[in-house]
Amino acid sequence: MRHVYYQAAGGVVIHAGKILLLDRPGRSEVRLPKGHVEDGESALEAALREVCEEAGYVHLVIVADLGTQQVEFTDSYRERRVTRDERYFLMRLRDEERVERDEKEKQFIPTWVPATDAAGRLTFEAEQEFVRRALRWIEAHGLPDHAAE
Repeated sequence: MRHVYYQAAGGVVIHAGKILLLDRPGRSEVRLPKGHVEDGESALEAALREVCEEAGYVHLVIVADLGTQQVEFTDSYRERRVTRDERYFLMRLRDEERVERDEKEKQFIPTWVPATDAAGRLTFEAEQEFVRRALRWIEAHGLPDHAAE
């Protein structure tokens, strides 16, 4: 089995007391939006792009950097061992405008879940941890109406 390493970035998006999750019925997973950091792209740029691609939301505001953690797993779909550095950002919606998603992204069904229930709905512990970080950050700092854009 081959081994691959890459960096990924994504968002914990909050709006009206709810967190955006992506239901992926084809794999029986519930995830946060995230994906590969492309060549020449910062983690922040990748996170914004991935949330837009996977959920369709375009007007996102970065509130905080939630940090990075490394995860290792076996990707049985592609028969490989993966080491991935994941970095997430706390985001909020500036407005609810959405764009049409590519057909391949429609495997993800965007779902808004009460913030207090979000971690428990996620399939993977690593993503649950980022939701907990986001909620701790909000508890400590509040959620500003106008964060850095």
